[in-house]
Amino acid sequence: MKMGSKKYFDIYFTFLKMGAVCFGGGYAMLPILERELVEKRQWTKRENLVDYYAIGQCTPGVIAVNTSTFVGNEVGGVVGGVVATLGFITPSLIVICLIASLLQNFAHIEMVEKAFSGIRVCVGVLIINATLKLWKSAVKDIFGVGIFIAVTVTSLFLKVNPVFFVIVSALLGIVYRSFREKE
Repeated sequence: MKMGSKKYFDIYFTFLKMGAVCFGGGYAMLPILERELVEKRQWTKRENLVDYYAIGQCTPGVIAVNTSTFVGNEVGGVVGGVVATLGFITPSLIVICLIASLLQNFAHIEMVEKAFSGIRVCVGVLIINATLKLWKSAVKDIFGVGIFIAVTVTSLFLKVNPVFFVIVSALLGIVYRSFREKE
């Protein structure tokens, strides 16, 4: 797909803005991605975004960056994926460099420690909200509830790589849906 440079700038700056406001990792950013990419720009569908999240969790790297790459690729091909990734990571690179140069001087200050404790609580709430949105779009029948319960319980008691859960869930989905189509 041939695209003009204006479209690539649009991809870059869209992901730059999201990268600048997404704190707390991939799950916390789901509402922002959904609002910007599905509802506002209509660059992808909600179902695709959930799929990209699942794949992003299985692939090396940060879920948010991986998801940005997949959406960028959907919108602008390989170059779009690279541009989206660069846009999303630019704010993090800048902030990390600044924090790394300053943190050692300020980490021990009580006010900074208190600020981080408040930020952690906020991120927890954002993750819960993202989980509830994922639940609504992904768990649609008793089969989905069964997979949800099985993965939740297993992940609480066993240290299993998330890739295992995704692969097993995919295989179960294939078998279950194939069986249901034959009925």
